[in-house]
Amino acid sequence: MTDIGNRWDDTYAARADNEVSWYQALPERSLAMIQAAVPGSSAGIVDVGGGASRLVDGLLAEGYADVSVLDVSTVALERSKARLGALAERVSWIVADVTVWRPERAWDVWHDRAVFHFLTEPKTRDAYIAALRQGTRPGAAVIMATFAPTGPGQCSGLPVMRYGPAGLADCLGPDFALYEAAAEVHRTPSGSTQDFTYTAFRRK
Repeated sequence: MTDIGNRWDDTYAARADNEVSWYQALPERSLAMIQAAVPGSSAGIVDVGGGASRLVDGLLAEGYADVSVLDVSTVALERSKARLGALAERVSWIVADVTVWRPERAWDVWHDRAVFHFLTEPKTRDAYIAALRQGTRPGAAVIMATFAPTGPGQCSGLPVMRYGPAGLADCLGPDFALYEAAAEVHRTPSGSTQDFTYTAFRRK
């Protein structure tokens, strides 16, 4: 287990799922953007940083049959497995730090809500993008959500980067074409709000 894995395990162990700031009872925007990108239920989807997110529940309910969830926290993934019960057997669970992970396959959709904005060093962003390239193929959709320029400067005591659509496009580079962007105000369980940028790219 890496230091970052231990840190996020401790974070999840200290709080219930619905007490962490990023909790969503149903990730409606992410689900809608995935459905628009790949309406066919056979599409391969990986949720990077999916942890204890309910997105996997929604994808399974919509009939998607090739779903993977990656997270650095074993605690978070075990919570999702316990919540899903027997349905967890339909999911590929991956314990990994995306910045050192080398995917062994390519997916049709790469989804990331709130991992990329934690990468404050150029070398970790480059490593993430290397994994993204290896884990997708031309035509794949890349759906990313980060804190917006008006969002918080920290999350869980860690500094974050903040992006608008153009900033994310610059990070990913010319091989990823931005085709959709939206702003969202996320209300945390404590009642505060966080401004997010949602983007969808198509790999050329």
